[in-house]
Amino acid sequence: MARLSISEASKKQGEKVEIAGWINTRRNHGKIIFFDVRDASGLVQVVVTPKEEESYKVAEKLGSEDVISVVGTVNKRPAENINKEIETGEIEIVAEEINLIGKAVALPIPIEGDGYDVEESIRFKYRYIDLRRPRLQKNLKLRHQIVKVARAFLDSEGFTEIETPYLSKTTPEGARDFLVPSRLQKGKFYALAQSPQQYKQLLMIAGIEKYYQFARCFRDEDLRADRQFEHTQIDIEMAFVKREDVMSAVERLITFVVGKIGKKIEKKPFPVLTYKEVMEKYKTDRPNLNKNKADLSFAWVVDFPLLEKTDEGGYTFAHNPFAAPKPEFVDSLMKEKELANLQSLQYDLVCNGAEVAGGSIRIHEPEVQRQALRVMGYSDKRIDDEFGHLLAAYKYGAPVHGGIAVGFDRLVSVIAGEENIREVIAFPVTSGGQTSVMDAPSEANPEQLKDLGLKIIEKEEKK
Repeated sequence: MARLSISEASKKQGEKVEIAGWINTRRNHGKIIFFDVRDASGLVQVVVTPKEEESYKVAEKLGSEDVISVVGTVNKRPAENINKEIETGEIEIVAEEINLIGKAVALPIPIEGDGYDVEESIRFKYRYIDLRRPRLQKNLKLRHQIVKVARAFLDSEGFTEIETPYLSKTTPEGARDFLVPSRLQKGKFYALAQSPQQYKQLLMIAGIEKYYQFARCFRDEDLRADRQFEHTQIDIEMAFVKREDVMSAVERLITFVVGKIGKKIEKKPFPVLTYKEVMEKYKTDRPNLNKNKADLSFAWVVDFPLLEKTDEGGYTFAHNPFAAPKPEFVDSLMKEKELANLQSLQYDLVCNGAEVAGGSIRIHEPEVQRQALRVMGYSDKRIDDEFGHLLAAYKYGAPVHGGIAVGFDRLVSVIAGEENIREVIAFPVTSGGQTSVMDAPSEANPEQLKDLGLKIIEKEEKK
């Protein structure tokens, strides 16, 4: 007999079925034993009577979270015993055979309730148990649903999904790189990609025109509620577009996704606000325009500064070094006039006070890109060393192009009503940077270090 999921078995009233799962709760009513069994599809009540002697002996020794399989008949419950709180509340399975698959010792953390009151480090140490919690199961299924719906939309719009490398070259993206030492070229390092930024621009030069991927990105930055060392983003790039074309495509994507999962957007089309407006009115470039807490309130912020002042008095990029200035400011950039007043073709999407996406039209002319880097303090040698490949590619015919990165973890957490992105990630790191379950970071063994040509230098204690 083939095992059925609980949701499938619940539709087989009067038939013999086999199910398997975890014991959720167990109750003794006189000589009759009841327990609820759950699997990924749902929960069902199993009834064991002394009539089935062998099954009854097994059932007497079962406890919460034991893993079992059950063969039995699906019966309709008596009217007075119907449980309207669960989908399978009108039926029960009368056990004829029970097999213990895996015995469970007492759990180190409770899985009843939402789990917010359990210490984070303990939750993540036992994340595989924490994930049994209904709230987290719901969040991960929501995440899957959003992935599926977003892919369907982008595919229907003619985008091509392309994977780009994780091992890349260290480049300035606004955070520290995670470095990976090369065994074959000792003394040299890869960097884990902070984003596919340059690769997706190269794909536009290659003629792909409409690209996307669910990209993993790695950034060694301080952790907080909306940041992890690694995150996922819906990475998008389009050729022959204006700012409004990208914004329109993303707005349609978000509207489609939110509609498919049954949520409500407060205002459509999304309001478009300038950076100057939001900073004067809200004192932040991530304004929360939400009036009804159950709804999602999206808004675009545009006309950001191209550059921002450094502590040393120079300039650096406000978002990334590839954002194009608005056309009316190109001449000022090239002549290095009024640099503090230059505006970019950057656009951010905010939702309920969180930045959920950011992108721009890119610089596609090599001389403009070189000048933008120069005013940020880069020497020509450094520009050639770090960006020479991109500038060379521009010389072979580069279309106007632009794109966006939708912070997928942030988007899912906002839709799920979670304040911390760790609640929508299967195996996040703690606020202190410790990985879930696995004991990392950890020391490398001497042989690994030798192969890589590395040596650990112990920090000397101050006397």
